Amino acid sequence: NMRVVVRVRPPNPLEISNNSGASSVRVMDQNVLVFDPDEECEAINFPGASRKRARSVTGRRARDLRFIFDRVFNEEANNTDVFENTTKDIIDGVLDGFNCTVFAYGATGAGKTHTMLGSNNNPGVMFLTMMDLYRRIHEMKDEKTCDVAVSYLEVYNETIRDLLLPGPALAVREDPQRGVCVSGLTLHKPHSAEELLSMLEFGNNNRTQHPTDANAQSSRSHAVFQVFVRQKDRTAGLKANVRLAKMSLIDLAGSERATVTTNRGARFREGANINKSLLALGNCINALADKENKSGHIPYRNSKLTRLLKDSLGGNCKTVMIAAVSPSMLSYEDTYNTLKYADRAKSIKVSLKRNVVSVDFHVSRYAKIVDELRTEVYYLFCSHFVEREN
Repeated sequence: NMRVVVRVRPPNPLEISNNSGASSVRVMDQNVLVFDPDEECEAINFPGASRKRARSVTGRRARDLRFIFDRVFNEEANNTDVFENTTKDIIDGVLDGFNCTVFAYGATGAGKTHTMLGSNNNPGVMFLTMMDLYRRIHEMKDEKTCDVAVSYLEVYNETIRDLLLPGPALAVREDPQRGVCVSGLTLHKPHSAEELLSMLEFGNNNRTQHPTDANAQSSRSHAVFQVFVRQKDRTAGLKANVRLAKMSLIDLAGSERATVTTNRGARFREGANINKSLLALGNCINALADKENKSGHIPYRNSKLTRLLKDSLGGNCKTVMIAAVSPSMLSYEDTYNTLKYADRAKSIKVSLKRNVVSVDFHVSRYAKIVDELRTEVYYLFCSHFVEREN
């Protein structure tokens, strides 16, 4: 099944000043979260658990809804905690030849971009994942050769743009062999983790961001960073098994209500397109999780975003969903909707298949292998002769 985790961010100064400490969620332990908790609900103590959970009496009956997820991160968790318990394990899958996806989902201002991108002082999941991937590749360099290529795009107002080589809008295509792909999207081959991170930073600077009433640094586009890994054994042979894998790291724009953000003009149109694509994503999640969906139809084609996520949601892919929520009563409806979709996503089943291609070498390669083996035999003979003489 799809792995689903929830991260509750700390309240911001505006929420603290307007909310009197009231909270819409309570983290019970590392797997259980209660939405709109009853004031008598007591949190279970565990290392790192937040203990400041007093809630004012509102005079209404609390929903007191209990949700269970693969992992719940409380307000004190940092980006490294999220990485260690989500994406770090996925790197094993990538190096084993499986496609993998991590995406952050939630309302605007819920902490998605902070989780995925972070900052210079607090790097996010994307940065930490790339550093660990290159560390793992370096550790096995004596046994395997690895080629890494990356692409970075955004979906803004239902158009797709290349963030690493800005230009005209791009089109989504479905290839029988490669699956979903974007025509004209550039692939770049970094030679080090530092070079890759420079590409990531360059792409982030090209991403569409505008301040809104709800979020001063609001991401107005969905960003999809993809890493392609090709690896094969260094040992000589007449055939080589090549492992191919794609890892997608996705920071979705946040859903928002126009009545709350008071956006007008261009910001209003942006918000409408963001909500349209996220609604399409929600419909796909509902259809994939619906066991009574006998037709098997999934409405991927309702938006550019869902077409891009087709392989990640219902295809050959290990997928982790990070649902980001605010603890504030000011975000009550947004938090509830995010938790509902996250709970539905737990039921999505994915099929996994290792991507291994057997490559037959050309006759010229056979001759080269024979020469390499002859050279190896010669050096072994010389080494043995020297040892015997000594």
